[in-house]
Amino acid sequence: MTIVLGVVILVAAVILVTVGVLNNNGGTHVLTTDSFSVFGYHVSGSTGTLFLYGVALGAIAMFGLALILAGARRTARRGRRARQDLDRSEQRATSLGHDRDDLIVRHAGEATPHSAPAGRWHLRKRPHHSPG
Repeated sequence: MTIVLGVVILVAAVILVTVGVLNNNGGTHVLTTDSFSVFGYHVSGSTGTLFLYGVALGAIAMFGLALILAGARRTARRGRRARQDLDRSEQRATSLGHDRDDLIVRHAGEATPHSAPAGRWHLRKRPHHSPG
């Protein structure tokens, strides 16, 4: 959500700056003649006012970029945490597998002649009873 909001803000700032520059180029568009416009809104005043508008749009664009980067960091952190959890669970599964194998070997040493060999599981067949 943060990344999307940052992209929207950044794109809006870029569009406003681009439209302002493309609509108001050439020698006939001097700011002192009150002919500088963006989307039909005429900006009047001094070049200092126009500069402040540019600074404000730059700040908005930087805010949008900061939102994008914050969202990307959060996503990367979440992915790193998920990979670490996966590694831990794989290590735990491996450790449990080794423990199980050790128990099977130990059980085979104590086994009676009728027990299954170590490391193998045998199912005994049950006699089939026919109905009736």
